[in-house]
Amino acid sequence: MSFDIEQVLQILEQEVRNYQVPVVDLIAVQTHDPFKVLVATILSARTRDEVTAVAAARLFTKAPTSQALAALDENTLQRLIFPVGFYKSKAKYLAALPAKLDQEFGGQVPEEIEQLITLPGVGRKTANLVRAQAFGKPAICVDTHVHRIMNIWGFVQTATPLQTEMALRNKLPPQYWIRVNSLLVAFGQGTCRPLGPHCDSCVLKMKGLCPQIGVTPRKNKLSGEKRTDAKQAGIKRMVSWNVNGLRAVAKNGFLAFVADQAPDILALQEIKAMPEQLPEEVREIAGFTSYFYPAQKKGYSGVAIYSREPAVKVVHGIGDSRFDEEGRVLTLEFADFYFVNCYFPNSRHDLSRLTLKQEFNLAVHRFLEDLARNKSVVVCGDFNVAHTEKDLANPAANVKNAGFTPEERQWMDAYTQTGWIDTFRHYNQEPGNYSWWSYRSNARERNIGWRIDYFFVDPASKGRIRSSDILAAVQGSDHCPILLDFK
Repeated sequence: MSFDIEQVLQILEQEVRNYQVPVVDLIAVQTHDPFKVLVATILSARTRDEVTAVAAARLFTKAPTSQALAALDENTLQRLIFPVGFYKSKAKYLAALPAKLDQEFGGQVPEEIEQLITLPGVGRKTANLVRAQAFGKPAICVDTHVHRIMNIWGFVQTATPLQTEMALRNKLPPQYWIRVNSLLVAFGQGTCRPLGPHCDSCVLKMKGLCPQIGVTPRKNKLSGEKRTDAKQAGIKRMVSWNVNGLRAVAKNGFLAFVADQAPDILALQEIKAMPEQLPEEVREIAGFTSYFYPAQKKGYSGVAIYSREPAVKVVHGIGDSRFDEEGRVLTLEFADFYFVNCYFPNSRHDLSRLTLKQEFNLAVHRFLEDLARNKSVVVCGDFNVAHTEKDLANPAANVKNAGFTPEERQWMDAYTQTGWIDTFRHYNQEPGNYSWWSYRSNARERNIGWRIDYFFVDPASKGRIRSSDILAAVQGSDHCPILLDFK
């Protein structure tokens, strides 16, 4: 079918007005200073917009000009721009930038793409952004969102962003060259997401304009009516999420996520906080009873559970001080099942904690088997291991790495061979379904990930499983939440 690019982009102009503004757009609105736009784009590479915005503002208070930047050394620059991705490399680029501008361009930021890409830390994407945003010159900035979405639409058939840029130069009407990146970055972050795109709420899909080439849409959550029916049928929605810092995720839509998913039980791992360090609205979420088991060491490990139904009994730990002081296992007992939230140790890059982790694995297994003698057991959390080769993107390259060592996988084999049910695999045997992605190298956008977060149930409770899923579209942590509906 023919694709009306002008109609689609005009629709998106209206659609994304209330979306979050990409950080370089925001800086361009605040100033058209080519130097600030250039620096902001260098900082923004492989970094979330909100992190870039704060770091850029902090840097510009000290270095609003190239001359001021030249007065700062690398160590100072590192402190100013931390925690942007690859901040050490970016500090090196910024330290070298003033001299390059002085020597080659008379201290001014150049306008031409071929000149811009000679500057430290500047690739074609950055060069096009600077040309468009700072100078208002014809440029097509192609990042992963533009490349991905243009191929989803079938407007181009390309393998790389560079190929997409060249194809768009030939096909895209010039009046959209500057604006297309901002439109598709906002649309790609808000609706047409790399993982679990929201096709069910997409204005283009509703109008029959998107061919959805190569797309796997997110699964619709239960409607309010169906959710009510599920509750009346005694089905509990359980969600588990390694939040990698509860205080951090609380600032990034956590309570909105809870309201959106409306779980009956929410288990969190790696909360990295004492209860008293949390905002009141997070420590005591309306409608839930909160249970915390933080690590003794501040800012480390720890688990929490929020439950709409108060527990009959709460068990902290598994009776081994080596693990219990790190706040790794929290158990709630209910009338007809136990709910166990676990944060398994990481073996570390040098495998220095592999033996300790194996001892934890066995101790937890014994603990769960003891519980299962009495009633049903649901156990969830970050197990810090990808069980099989289809549970990570690059198995061959990771066979000796933490989380995919033979020892860890053999324990998972033994665990499942005793009958414990991996609820996600109970429904879905496909590869490419992951729950953790590195912050490096756009791993999440490229779906280079690992499935290391699980819901298991004991062998006798197989008939109580109703559904299990991975909520890959949910942002806020390097992990995404996982879900179990349990009757």
